[in-house]
Amino acid sequence: MRRTLAVLMVAVTSMVALAFLVPLALIVRETAQSRAVAGAERQASALVPVLALTTSGDDLGHAMARTEAGRRGLLAVHVGGGATVGTSRAPAAQVAVAAARTRASTVELDGGYVLLRPVALDGDRGAVIEVFVPADDLNRGVLSSWAVLTGVAVVLVLGSVLVGDRLGARVVRASRRLGTAATALGSGDLSERIHPDGPPELKAAANAFNTMANRVTHLLAAERELAADLSHRLRTPLTALKLSLDQLGPQAEPSRQALARLEGEVTTIISAARRPARAGQSFGQSFGQSFGRSCDAAEVLRERLAFWSALAEDQGRPWQLVGATLPVRAPVPAGELTAVVDALLGNVFRHTAEGTAFSVTLHEGRGVVGILVADAGPGIPDPEAALERGASGSGSTGLGLDIARRLAESTGGSLRLDRSSLGGAQVQVWLRREKLSKPALKDT
Repeated sequence: MRRTLAVLMVAVTSMVALAFLVPLALIVRETAQSRAVAGAERQASALVPVLALTTSGDDLGHAMARTEAGRRGLLAVHVGGGATVGTSRAPAAQVAVAAARTRASTVELDGGYVLLRPVALDGDRGAVIEVFVPADDLNRGVLSSWAVLTGVAVVLVLGSVLVGDRLGARVVRASRRLGTAATALGSGDLSERIHPDGPPELKAAANAFNTMANRVTHLLAAERELAADLSHRLRTPLTALKLSLDQLGPQAEPSRQALARLEGEVTTIISAARRPARAGQSFGQSFGQSFGRSCDAAEVLRERLAFWSALAEDQGRPWQLVGATLPVRAPVPAGELTAVVDALLGNVFRHTAEGTAFSVTLHEGRGVVGILVADAGPGIPDPEAALERGASGSGSTGLGLDIARRLAESTGGSLRLDRSSLGGAQVQVWLRREKLSKPALKDT
């Protein structure tokens, strides 16, 4: 912006300076020429009284020697019917024409101008005084005046650039502070605020930014309190459910394990919500840290398939787990990966008929981990629209897809929907274990 303002000021000031300085330069040159011609006329007029008294060559020579033009050899007198005194440069024809006139005239020659001043003598005689004005005399002082005008123009341009740069620096400084504060707030530093400075528009933007930051801080605090409150309210029905399951005997052991896991996650949510967030740390980051930063994806898949296998057996669903025999490190917490797997498998059970087969494939490539959940159901009619609006169709809210997409994008990966080899839908969750310079992922 400062560079643009400087170029703009140079262009505007240069045009204004040229609009004034070019005419002034022409006036200076014309003034210098007029001054030189006027000086020649004065020296010619100084000889008129002498010609009124005598036309002798010696007397005229002595009179001419007393003038500056005569001493420089630039003066001559043409006496009608007599000789020419001095050095003449004007053509004889021009002298004859000037003698027939009643006023002075100028003739342009190579190297300057000649002033011809006619003088009427006694009787019918006349004389012509010739004064030669060299080009140096015509342009005397012009170059120095032009240099002064050029210096004035340069000073004006530099001054305008300096003033424009100071104004631009003020705007740029305020804009940079606002951009830096917005970046800090976007990265999670909720304590970032900005002191309003600069033009009124940027001050208004700074005040709006501070208001927005305060509002975001209050909303996140309310979100944390709401999450903690809702999680705490779940304890009562969970406790009642646990007491009921205790009365069912050994056959309810899988349900008791699932309930224990649910209680553990509720406790984790309450602890994360109640824990004071550090500057730049959101509730989601605090919640994620409570589960650890990475996990064994193969172990998570084996555990969740073991849980869902009981329901799959009741509904007569063939299923298959591929690629989960060896440990595979995933760059996400185990709790979050478990939530994604449960959400995607829940979609399979919810939106396909009983007896529909499904499979889960764990893929480990160079710097990427992929979890592919496929089924033999009707599939998703419009995968692109489903990804765009976060709804998988068939009355689904799309929460499972949204949870999976957020987890994948948090690692620099992506979520894809495709047609599976079983004939139905295939949800691909790609987790990037390395930072990419490009957002696109390549299958390995």
